[in-house]
Amino acid sequence: MYRACLYAGLEISGTNGEVMPGQQEYQIGPCVGIDAGDQLQMSRYILQRVCEEFQVYCTLHPKPIVEGDWNGAGMHTNVSTKSMREPGGLDIIKKAIYKLGAKHQEHIAVYGEGNELRLTGDFETASMDTFSYGVANRGASVRIGRDTEADGFGYFEDRRPSSNADPYLVTGKIMATIMEDVEVDEIEALNKSEA
Repeated sequence: MYRACLYAGLEISGTNGEVMPGQQEYQIGPCVGIDAGDQLQMSRYILQRVCEEFQVYCTLHPKPIVEGDWNGAGMHTNVSTKSMREPGGLDIIKKAIYKLGAKHQEHIAVYGEGNELRLTGDFETASMDTFSYGVANRGASVRIGRDTEADGFGYFEDRRPSSNADPYLVTGKIMATIMEDVEVDEIEALNKSEA
């Protein structure tokens, strides 16, 4: 899969095994704008073709194993703008996160099918019923990395999209929300023990 994506010219930046039996993860990016959706869609096609070649069944379902204590599968989406990557960017990141929180249910509605099975508040997920964010907190809806907090600039990770989400809808909704010129209330960050 990794080599096939590289050969196709995709910006694949990593692969790793995950918690659920047979679960694998890969990362596409960094990509700019609509190219993120294009590259993810092409990588999904390559994934299906590679699996066919090895007679392996692949699903993008966010919770294919519902019995037992298993994590689901998400399309975690890392987001930054130019101003977020510059000194002082952490304040801009937090303002963007507050805007995401104000439209939480609108985002959940376009973040993929079957997500209610995954976003339960267990297994390194936040509940889909409430919005939260935190630093280095896998149990939050949106996570700020420890490096971003320490540096004062960088990116954030929206952990809500499901593995079968449409990347064009997800990135479009995120950008429309965070670029909106509105004032919203601040949200208290979760600490790590609240994950």
